[in-house]
Amino acid sequence: DRFGQIDPTVLIAVDGYRYNGREYDLSQTLTDVVGSLDGLEAVVLVEQVGSIPDLGEVPVVSWDDVAGGPPADPEYARVDFDHPLFIMYSSGTTGPPKSIVHGVGGTLLKHLCEHQLHSDVRPADTVFWFTTCGWMMWNWLVSALASEAAVVLYDGSPSQPDLGALWRLADRAAITHFGTSPKFLAANENAGLQPSAVADLGGIRWMGSTGAPLNPEQFDWVYQDVSDDVQLASISGGTDIIGCFALGVPTLPVRRGELQGRGLGMAVAAYDDAGHPVVAEKGELVCTMPFPSMPVAFWNDPDGSRYRAAYFDDFPGVWTHGDFIEIRPEGGVIIYGRSDTTLNPGGVRIGTAEIYRAIEGMAEIDDAVVVGRTVDGDVEVVLCVVLAGDAALDDELVGAINHRIRTRTSPRHVPRWVFAVDGVPYTISGKKVEKAVSRIIAGEPVSNRDALANPEALDQYADLAF
Repeated sequence: DRFGQIDPTVLIAVDGYRYNGREYDLSQTLTDVVGSLDGLEAVVLVEQVGSIPDLGEVPVVSWDDVAGGPPADPEYARVDFDHPLFIMYSSGTTGPPKSIVHGVGGTLLKHLCEHQLHSDVRPADTVFWFTTCGWMMWNWLVSALASEAAVVLYDGSPSQPDLGALWRLADRAAITHFGTSPKFLAANENAGLQPSAVADLGGIRWMGSTGAPLNPEQFDWVYQDVSDDVQLASISGGTDIIGCFALGVPTLPVRRGELQGRGLGMAVAAYDDAGHPVVAEKGELVCTMPFPSMPVAFWNDPDGSRYRAAYFDDFPGVWTHGDFIEIRPEGGVIIYGRSDTTLNPGGVRIGTAEIYRAIEGMAEIDDAVVVGRTVDGDVEVVLCVVLAGDAALDDELVGAINHRIRTRTSPRHVPRWVFAVDGVPYTISGKKVEKAVSRIIAGEPVSNRDALANPEALDQYADLAF
């Protein structure tokens, strides 16, 4: 679905990897991928587990042979500002992924601005983000080299041998900028881990979090158990812009549950349904002016029709991103989730993140996904929870869940249905796949299960008893 769109001539691949103490052989996967790419001329193989696949007539070159030997001075070539740099892919969980072409100049300007001005990255700093190279945060991380900062890469599970691994890495590598996700922070909190007790974290000046909204209680936990002297920046943007719409601002206060401000050079607004900007109200995230890191193009979209349909159909001439947000009077931003998964019971728009925030920290719940189910022209809120330990979803727990949601949000937020499930589906980059769950519940097919990190988690949702 991805490489087939761009018809590459050279593929750099690994033969396998190790994660959580297990070894995964990718030789068959690599054989299948190579067999589907007619224009492939060579494979550069990074040997990790010693499994050399038979790729038929396609030559295989060792990475050591390509990159070995003494380092050579780079040869620089001047290119146009919008010269293609990366092809990034959307998640593709409900259809073929978009092949998004980003340019050299826009990417560099965007990342320099976000690093130096929004995150206070300085020469000799050390920047880390726990990410795979399949997520745009890897591209964002690598660009820190342009600010003369060192970059720390981490390959493997963040919980091996235990959840203190990344915190000890921060101490050992003198990391000044530590990037993570709400899911990782929640795992630490639920395990009762106090990171400041397992490592010296005094060198961390900035902590970033993305992949999902950071709830207010997680702000409290970071300042209590990680460091009380750190800029905590919940950030939000996307692969489509290879950067952020809203993020941290070193000169402003940190307010729990909020992103500190909108990005420099980003004319971000919240629009109501009529296309009017609103403040202190929920609305659609839009950008009303061009910005440097807009995609150069979509691959195989010669007339730009797919590009325009992706971002400019809702409000002509205005970029619509698909997030449901609120801009606070003080300038902060609250992210309520994707607008295409926004719930609408009784005509009241509810962001899924509002419900996640309400139940965050309940000892009986390890994870959850919330979606809407259309019945007789209205929407019923469906909450599916992964239970912790020996917890049981009995009437008492359902009552506790509903009470917590009602008191922390409103009666409209209380789910019509609560189910126990074994797992929540995630994309490979660690984002909950609410839309795919919604389609399964509605009896519709999910066209691209391979885009999920755990596609097997979807099957159980078809059997929920309404």
